Amino acid sequence: MTIRDLLATEHTTLSYELFPPRTPAAEESLKDTMEVLASTRPDFVSITYGASGSTRSTSRGVVQRLAEAHTIPPLAHLTCVDQSRADLVAVIEEYLGEGVSDFLALRGDPAKGQTNWSPHPDGLQYASELVALLREVAAAHGLDISIGVTAFPAQHAFEQWRQQGLDVLRAKQDAGADFAITQVFYEVPHYEALVRDAAAEGIGLPIVPEVMPLVSARRAYRAAELTGVPTPGELLGALEAAEDDATALAAGVDHAARLSRDLIDAGAPGIHIITFNRPEAACALVDALGLRQS
Repeated sequence: MTIRDLLATEHTTLSYELFPPRTPAAEESLKDTMEVLASTRPDFVSITYGASGSTRSTSRGVVQRLAEAHTIPPLAHLTCVDQSRADLVAVIEEYLGEGVSDFLALRGDPAKGQTNWSPHPDGLQYASELVALLREVAAAHGLDISIGVTAFPAQHAFEQWRQQGLDVLRAKQDAGADFAITQVFYEVPHYEALVRDAAAEGIGLPIVPEVMPLVSARRAYRAAELTGVPTPGELLGALEAAEDDATALAAGVDHAARLSRDLIDAGAPGIHIITFNRPEAACALVDALGLRQS
């Protein structure tokens, strides 16, 4: 069953995001994390993909381990950054050859050292083009795949970006996308507005919210810097006031749990948890939500 098929059911999905390890020590730690996360029986796990294919082999290794050692459906990220069309076709065919049937198509952020986004001379400029390429390559091999894309509730809250974001999301749907996973946000009304406005524009993609349990003030500041989405003052204050790591973790999980419950009550089809390749906060959040499957 593809993620597209799963999201067509009434089941509330549980999924995680991992990133590929960059050192042997991080690789060993990730193996332990995957063992723990696998015990919660997630519906799928996404694996990020570095700019310029910088984590191509390690990303594939995580995908393979999820599928083979844990029988967890992997959602393989792909980006347009600094890769030619031929490069992308090669990566897609590698994944298809290994039985991967779910992909997340991203334009991606500028490559390291670049301040502005610019496509590879022989590459793709938009995520919608990557969606179309995935469909083209899969069809050439007679394979059925499901394709996810990103959506941006926090940016949708700003009127000057709203219509542009909806137009981009519709272009992804028209190219063949099946579902969307949001980027980080902290306000349930932002998610509700995005879903409502998308539906009014004829965009019927299921939109899965991404939730990021923040367990330290340092991580909260770094997340805000990377995403451009400010950490809620209530949460940041609790993290700054925490006397130890356990107290900070409890505060972060409590905030993420309240957000997740409200999102599910608002009709979200599932929760996608950013793990930072650590299981503690993710598993505590799953337990708080009662999503751990037996």
